[in-house]
Amino acid sequence: MTTIPLSPTPRTRLRRSKERAATDRQVLYDVLAAGMFCHLGVVLDGDPLVLPTAYGVDLDRGPDGTLYLHGSVAARSVVAAPEQTICVTVTHVDGLVLARSAFHHSVNYRSAVVLGVPRLVTDPDEKLHGLTVIVDHLVPGRSHGSRTPNKKELAKTSVLALDLTEASVKTRSGGANDEPEDLDLPYWTGVVPLRVVADEPVTNHDCDLLVPAHVRTRANQLGAPAATGW
Repeated sequence: MTTIPLSPTPRTRLRRSKERAATDRQVLYDVLAAGMFCHLGVVLDGDPLVLPTAYGVDLDRGPDGTLYLHGSVAARSVVAAPEQTICVTVTHVDGLVLARSAFHHSVNYRSAVVLGVPRLVTDPDEKLHGLTVIVDHLVPGRSHGSRTPNKKELAKTSVLALDLTEASVKTRSGGANDEPEDLDLPYWTGVVPLRVVADEPVTNHDCDLLVPAHVRTRANQLGAPAATGW
């Protein structure tokens, strides 16, 4: 992996609020690492279709890293994706920004957009690797705590690989930006912080095992409450 800056292309250059654009490629990697789901945008029969899906990232594959997506071999979006430029977005909503004026209400966020023509992964080893990356992205270490996909399951699943070369990141943080003439108005202004928080893991009804360490660690990372007996 190189450390090429996150340079905008004509398709990823911000037109509005350009000061919110990130130029450090590490910011892109941080946004992707902190997310769990993305939205995959494709065009089917001339109409746009945007679907939520899990993803994984391997920063050591390709010059700028590779994003992996998966789906059923029969999924129209997965079938059509390698024949066109797709758009993958990951967004974190970090807070509701409440201003004195309705016009200046906003949202604190981190958002990444990745564009490119994905390739269908046909190499069996990379296909399994891509699926492993996706599983471990959601819960690090989970691939070692579950059965490896068998041939039948792999045959039913397609994996797409998308280079992270063409991407943009836009962020907003901080409080409201009211007009100077509104600063004396009698309205509360501030931020309502937002974050994803996990609850205590719930063991399946047909499982009599203790919650494994990698699941407990992931839940704790997401702020799950401590459970008795852990």
